[in-house]
Amino acid sequence: MLTFIGLGLYDELDVSLRGLEAIRSADRVYAEFYTSRLTGTSVERLEELYSKKIHLLDREDVEGDPEWINDAIDHEVVFLTGGDAMVSTTHIDIRLRAERLGIKTKIIHGASIISAICGITGLQNYRFGRSTTIPHPYTTKSGKTMISETPYETIKQNRENDLHTLIFLDIDKEKGCMSIGEGIKLLLRVEMERNEGIISEETLGVGVARAGSPTQVVRADYLGELEEVDFGAPLHTLCIPASLHPIEAEALVAFADAPREILQKRE
Repeated sequence: MLTFIGLGLYDELDVSLRGLEAIRSADRVYAEFYTSRLTGTSVERLEELYSKKIHLLDREDVEGDPEWINDAIDHEVVFLTGGDAMVSTTHIDIRLRAERLGIKTKIIHGASIISAICGITGLQNYRFGRSTTIPHPYTTKSGKTMISETPYETIKQNRENDLHTLIFLDIDKEKGCMSIGEGIKLLLRVEMERNEGIISEETLGVGVARAGSPTQVVRADYLGELEEVDFGAPLHTLCIPASLHPIEAEALVAFADAPREILQKRE
């Protein structure tokens, strides 16, 4: 049996009781923290709570040839991730591989930023379109710095359909966790190069830092202002709203310190 367990948003206390019971009864515990990360805890604290050794997996272990799955043929194995167990398409691929090997699978869900963002900001869940990730810039073999335009394209498509965009910010082993300010700079840089008028410094954005933690920060403002806000330690998430329902506008003012003038700009 292979059980996928989402650990929630912030620290070791976010795991469900059902998830904790499954971890403690497992024969072997694996975890990956490159798609999401619990910034309020450590592997050592997780192991102390679980009374289990955690075997950490890197990207190659998960997306390459995950031989560790074979342990689940004859043993109870759990696979831990931050957030919800099945938000990443990589995890769905692992489940399919296990099923092909005749391994039974089960999912124990955890809180995810995808659902939490609605409660945190007041933006309504049915108004969200496709989500996207802003990756760190990369350098080509010729020495040219490249910036992904995929997030910009996603925002463009969503805005054409009057839908909000949830933007994840890159987590890189070497470059670290991208901040909201860094993400905004990259989006505005793409806009400057393409000049399509999709976003600007006057576009409303919503930044969330350390969702689910005691030090959670949520702030809504125009991108030019939001770019300069110090949100503190990671993880950070960014939203680009579409037109606002009256309740959404009121919630952003009340809960995210948004400019009150958005109350007149709502749909």
